[in-house]
Amino acid sequence: MKGRIVNYRMGRQTQNPYHMIIKVEGVATKDEAKALKGKKVIWKTPSGKEMTGKVASAHGNKGAIRVIFDRGMPGQAIGGEVSIN
Repeated sequence: MKGRIVNYRMGRQTQNPYHMIIKVEGVATKDEAKALKGKKVIWKTPSGKEMTGKVASAHGNKGAIRVIFDRGMPGQAIGGEVSIN
């Protein structure tokens, strides 16, 4: 399953580099997004390294998910493609 990184999880004056919001292809509702909870997410850096995370919860009502990564994500990850296993 594939998805695209949309943004960091943000507050009004903060952003958390470990938490990313991801839009998943083919997922359009909150209930479908909840079914992905606990799955592993992998993003490949331009240099070929893999950064892994875990789906924490649904985000909003349109099927986005919140993923917590092991390491802080760089800004170049926004718009990048991830694989969800």
